[in-house]
Amino acid sequence: MSADTTTVAITKSGASLFLDFVGSGPRRPCLILYSGGDAGMPFDLEPGTYVMGRAPECRLHLDNPGISRRHAELQVTESTVTIVDLGSSNGTFVNETRVAAPLQLKGGDMVRLGVVVLRFYESQSLEAALHDRIYRTATVDPGTEVFNRRYLFDTLKREMRLAREQQRALSVLCYDLDHFKSVNDRWGHAAGDVVLRDSAAVVRNTLRGHGVLGRLGGEEFAAVLPHTELPMAADIAEHVRAAVADYVFAVGLQGGVPVQHRQTISIGVAAIGPDTLEPADLLAAADRQLYASKNGGRNRVSVDRR
Repeated sequence: MSADTTTVAITKSGASLFLDFVGSGPRRPCLILYSGGDAGMPFDLEPGTYVMGRAPECRLHLDNPGISRRHAELQVTESTVTIVDLGSSNGTFVNETRVAAPLQLKGGDMVRLGVVVLRFYESQSLEAALHDRIYRTATVDPGTEVFNRRYLFDTLKREMRLAREQQRALSVLCYDLDHFKSVNDRWGHAAGDVVLRDSAAVVRNTLRGHGVLGRLGGEEFAAVLPHTELPMAADIAEHVRAAVADYVFAVGLQGGVPVQHRQTISIGVAAIGPDTLEPADLLAAADRQLYASKNGGRNRVSVDRR
């Protein structure tokens, strides 16, 4: 073996990832989304100009209420990528330093547009893919493909700080699956895994653009809703409840016949207030309302209106 030969150990599950990034052709710069329900999504950057924001016409569209409609601009050439803030409300930051003038990005830079976080790579490379795989392993719950408890608490802590600094709204919702034990008891744990995973996907899709969903543990989940007043959060929670109740879960076969299951959830909603000191306080307020929903008959939304 020659001195400059590199040996890479890669699992079978990662083989396709490796093949996707090792090949002929030019290597373009890319951004990888590091926040929200679409974390891990890559944005390949061909030469040109990219306006980033939540307006549908933006070339790099980020559907999140925490950023401006036209938030920032990327100017991409064959050799450089420059970022320019477009007078956004919540600011454009590179490595947590606010961008006040056009700034050339370097490989590995963390870019934050308000609450949306991305990482810049100078070329779409195996390194970018592996970094993303490591990041997702650390932040995503493998059983449901939503964020894990640690990431959710980090997000809530950051959003509470921003809500106080900028005097803006912040709500959370907590929910769990009603009578979930009966799913495992009746059809087995594989069926329970399907219901957990698919219900999380239904909720994530319903929340898209509104908040960050994470699994607290077992069959209990929570979502952080930045820029969301309590009445709007209650409306969102009702849409989430109805979406799960309307979904038909395919949980396996029984005697060669597909088994279908209907699942409901109970939800509690709370918003930040003057007496909310810690992230755990806000989650506890929503959790109390979750148990009010369960005690009130389940499959309903209860709201903390103190």
